[in-house]
Amino acid sequence: MTLEKGSLILLDYTAKIKDSDEIFETTRIDDVKNNPDFDPNKKYEPRLLGVGEGWVLKGLDEALLQSSIDTPLNIEIPPEKAFGERDPSKVRMIPLRKLGEKANEVSIGDVIEIDDRIGIIRFIGSGRVQVDFNHKYAGRTLVYNANIVKKLDSDDEKIVNLIRRRLPIDTADVKYENKDSNLEISLPENTLLIEGIQIIKRGISADIFKFIPSLKSVIFIEKYDNLSSKSETSSTETKTVGDSTTNTDPIPKSESNKTLDNKSDNISDLTTDSDKDKPKREEEP
Repeated sequence: MTLEKGSLILLDYTAKIKDSDEIFETTRIDDVKNNPDFDPNKKYEPRLLGVGEGWVLKGLDEALLQSSIDTPLNIEIPPEKAFGERDPSKVRMIPLRKLGEKANEVSIGDVIEIDDRIGIIRFIGSGRVQVDFNHKYAGRTLVYNANIVKKLDSDDEKIVNLIRRRLPIDTADVKYENKDSNLEISLPENTLLIEGIQIIKRGISADIFKFIPSLKSVIFIEKYDNLSSKSETSSTETKTVGDSTTNTDPIPKSESNKTLDNKSDNISDLTTDSDKDKPKREEEP
């Protein structure tokens, strides 16, 4: 039985560059634990995907729509459905002095940001530097070896995984309660100062409303324990309401699909709410 658009699945995979066999992304620790660039601090586990939702490369998304849960996948993705073809016009020669203080520090192969664009240094000489603004894997064919671990059907499975998609927390730390279609999510205290936490909460709300449309609202509860009091338990709670009346997407679809990417996957820009003396509710836009 093939998957339908909008299905939530857990995908276990290793992705390689076809002509070099280089692994550029994987959820399988056994495939990379002997590599020199292995990151022991990274958590390797199946990735949550919304099939056909544009959360992954176009070629992979299309292949998943034709896939079955119990069938191993070997998917070859051409450049035009991966990171695009190489564009010679995106390779520029610029004065080395434009790099400012880093001009004497850079070397060939370094990734730099200039004019709000990310590029790779390909050549340095005669006071100039050649910067390639093509994606690192532009023009390359990719190969995915994958299997669909599970299709998420229950609301509980969806809630837990949609929260963890945007917040770097363990499954055991996901606390929530559904009260008459009003979902209350208790955030661990160590997540409250994460940069961009307000955008993250709005994104979680949008995801949950999209995949569990029966819910009326999402309420985030922030609990602060009084660690200085040993004789009694004291805490302050702040409730942030995602949508207390109607179930509508609180942010544009383009924003709601932004991810932290590949779990390493880039969130920014908003600071957390100030602590208050009493619980309060704040309406999410």
